[in-house]
Amino acid sequence: MRFSARHLLALLAAVGGVVATSARAQFGGFGFNRGGYASTAQQGADYGMSEMMRAQGYQNLQNSEAAKNWEEARTLDIQNRLRWTETYFEMRKVNKEKRAEEAGPPVTQEQAIRMAAMKMPPRLGSTQLDPATGHIEYPMILTDDAFKPYRERLDKLFATRAASGGSIPYSDYQAIQQTVSQFIDALTKRVSDYPAGDFGRAKNFLDSLGHEARLPAS
Repeated sequence: MRFSARHLLALLAAVGGVVATSARAQFGGFGFNRGGYASTAQQGADYGMSEMMRAQGYQNLQNSEAAKNWEEARTLDIQNRLRWTETYFEMRKVNKEKRAEEAGPPVTQEQAIRMAAMKMPPRLGSTQLDPATGHIEYPMILTDDAFKPYRERLDKLFATRAASGGSIPYSDYQAIQQTVSQFIDALTKRVSDYPAGDFGRAKNFLDSLGHEARLPAS
């Protein structure tokens, strides 16, 4: 629908009159004259235009404030996420450094070999295990008749080892380890029958005997 200039002027005057009347009701009266309303159609049109422009300006201001607030909230959210990420990785770094500090310096290959050797049982002397014949000189309490089956198996296995020049097949090695383990179990079950010192020496002897199977006869 098209409006002529005259119609548009009348419409703006009407808007101005309505706005002036509303404002007068709220604030006790104001306007371009004492009656609180536009005295001419042109004044009404001018007033209506100014109110529309003021309303548009206020809306633009509100939109600008909303956009500003949204951008600030977005910036704050990004900053919070960044701080959280930095804090997380900083805590990981501190924990890693703390564990490394408590663990001490890394073990060198030479130190590892030395520590492994310290944990190994001592080798038996030639009077305890004859490298030429494979004869085993057992501690006194291991000569008990209850241990005879284990002694006979070990005597045979070590005699075979000596006859072959100190080398044994893997099956014989497994047999020695199994027999020594069973021997120790049987000894432990009778621990109350022997003095503590004798029991300890017998146990160490069997540990060393099992270890000898890993080494060449000497």
